[in-house]
Amino acid sequence: MYSHLLLLWVAAAATLTHAATVVYDFRLTWVRGNPDGAFDRPILGINGQWPLPRIKANVGDRVIVNVENQLQNRSSSLHFHGLYMNGSTHMDGPVGVSQCSIPPGHSFTYDFNISQPGTYWYHAHNDGQYPDGLRGPLIVNDPDSPFKDRYDEELVLTLSDWYHDFMPDLVSSFISVSNPTGAEPVPNAALMNDTQNLRIHVKKNTTYMIRIINMAAFAAQYLWFEGHTMQIVEVDGIYTQPAKTEMIYITAAQRYSVLLTTRNDTSSNFAVSGAMDQDLFDSVPDGLNPNVTGWLVYDEHGDLPSPQPLDNFDAAFDDFALVPYDKQPVFDQVDYSFELNFKMDNLGDGANYAFFNDKTYVVPKIPTLYTALSSKDRATTLSIYGSNTNAFILDKGQVIEIVLNSDDPGKHPFHLHGHAFQAVWRGQENDGAYGYNESLSKVPMRRDTFMVKPQSNIVLRFQADNPDKSANDAPLATTDAVLHAYGFSTATLNGI
Repeated sequence: MYSHLLLLWVAAAATLTHAATVVYDFRLTWVRGNPDGAFDRPILGINGQWPLPRIKANVGDRVIVNVENQLQNRSSSLHFHGLYMNGSTHMDGPVGVSQCSIPPGHSFTYDFNISQPGTYWYHAHNDGQYPDGLRGPLIVNDPDSPFKDRYDEELVLTLSDWYHDFMPDLVSSFISVSNPTGAEPVPNAALMNDTQNLRIHVKKNTTYMIRIINMAAFAAQYLWFEGHTMQIVEVDGIYTQPAKTEMIYITAAQRYSVLLTTRNDTSSNFAVSGAMDQDLFDSVPDGLNPNVTGWLVYDEHGDLPSPQPLDNFDAAFDDFALVPYDKQPVFDQVDYSFELNFKMDNLGDGANYAFFNDKTYVVPKIPTLYTALSSKDRATTLSIYGSNTNAFILDKGQVIEIVLNSDDPGKHPFHLHGHAFQAVWRGQENDGAYGYNESLSKVPMRRDTFMVKPQSNIVLRFQADNPDKSANDAPLATTDAVLHAYGFSTATLNGI
């Protein structure tokens, strides 16, 4: 991986400021690896490396990622998860929505500006392929962070599940007449920083900001640091009022930043424990180890203790209780509200699919953004986007409310591209559909990925304020407002 920095100096009044253009040259290549120590396999890598290089930038930087697909047998794309791509929707990456895939032997350049601080990640967004290895951290530093004087050093900690089989084979067996109940494939292992038995060397009496990213295909994890307390200060790029906790629950695609202060005594090392949420698994295979263990290492010559067993995970912090640092009030004037009823069901082929409003998503041959930009006065005609893209027409500046009712007995994380949403209400397990008579939060939690509880509901609001720069004179805002379920579910909608 080659990274180049070109400094662009801009004088404003009497103040001299600077921003950088950060360039990454990525060749998508196959490598071999055995991250869980149990099975050697080909992995999707970059420039012959895996784990993947970290993308780093500062707020205000321009980022250019030159991608050359040398995989030979896989088309691909990159999505920069959590970045709004304001004015550059065409750089967002999901195949069939904002771009065509990058075929083997071809290249694509992603070029965008970053205005958001926080913890993000990048991953392939084509044919569900990122769990085969094509995913890595993306960190945006903020010189004006409200917590910049509260910590001494930063660490990045990724969590993920790991499969020994390739994603195309797993997806094929998942959406199959032989799997009519829609049981998701169970991972073979859990990983920390793409390995097991991770050692995190720490100094005594030091406060770390630990950026935690769950890059999993499916499994949420409980995470805790034995003998230490965390303070949550950021989720999905949104600063929060500090919140103390002993444990977090982090779904696939979510991120947390926590402050952790080490002890003044270096005589002991402490286990860092991640536990996959087994409630997500229809059945638990014999011999599965759902846990992954690392250590905060104070003394590199000291013992590495086994983690203490837990009776339950009741200590996990409920992210719905977090308060955004800016205390943005609820969007109380909704311009457009609609319901999305989510379920898993079988079609005539006997296979199990994910549905929004009785439609399962089918990737269009022409990316939705291209259709919107080339259709001129027909861009507001829903039928041109295809009957199974779940398209909705949004006007620029509207406050949108999504009432999402889940009729599925499992937990599901939902992610919104191009925006963070306010979660103004979230139902409890088995509450059923939203009742429209609940008291809404006055200062709702915001993030870009929320988990909906089994057979329950969530009410989400956001402002459609992210038009593509090439659509400024169009009759509507061509906006990146793609909502989809994470995991093996394929329910997706497009906000046009």
